[in-house]
Amino acid sequence: MKNTILFDLDGTLIDSTPAILDGFDAAFMAHDQPLPNHDKIKSLVGHPLDIMFKGLGVPKELISDYICSYKKRYEQIYLRQTTLLNFAKDALELANSFANVGIVTTKTSKFSTILLEHLDVAQYIQTIIGRDDVTNPKPNPEPLNLALARLDKDSDYDRQNAFMIGDTPMDLLAAKAANITGIGLLCGYSKKQDLTSHTKYIFSNSLEAVKFIAELKATDL
Repeated sequence: MKNTILFDLDGTLIDSTPAILDGFDAAFMAHDQPLPNHDKIKSLVGHPLDIMFKGLGVPKELISDYICSYKKRYEQIYLRQTTLLNFAKDALELANSFANVGIVTTKTSKFSTILLEHLDVAQYIQTIIGRDDVTNPKPNPEPLNLALARLDKDSDYDRQNAFMIGDTPMDLLAAKAANITGIGLLCGYSKKQDLTSHTKYIFSNSLEAVKFIAELKATDL
């Protein structure tokens, strides 16, 4: 039975930190507010934009306006300010050689699709689930379940052969809720101690994680 591997984006396959920080700065400047703390922003990466702005103290009634300002700036700069993380392309190529491959992100599908094509890795990915595709984002299992449904039409599908690779506890909590194996990475926005309570599988980068899956037998989990 073929494996299925789902990847997060930010901090897992890509480094879009400059674009994210630029977008948040622009949103606060557009509303004549002091620039937000960049370390605080980075600690919130992985959450949907509304949760991130709320965490930065934006009043609830203004969050949608801030998001519009963020997206306006982000669309202008995200392609030139985003790069693949080390080993990410190799990880996707290897994953594609033996597994169904999907992306599950809190970015929109629109930005994610264009970005992955720009970074020359879209050919390794069969489906992309973004924030706009679901009602409930990670850590809810809804986006993972939707990705799995799109990738595998086999009614006898065994979730023991499915994996979620991500750099935040939200990725791992979503994996647990979807009854698949979560794998944590240290190349992103979370520290090891943030991940160890959610999975025993933690690697430095996405390629190490994919190599682990390639060598793994279901009975080893």
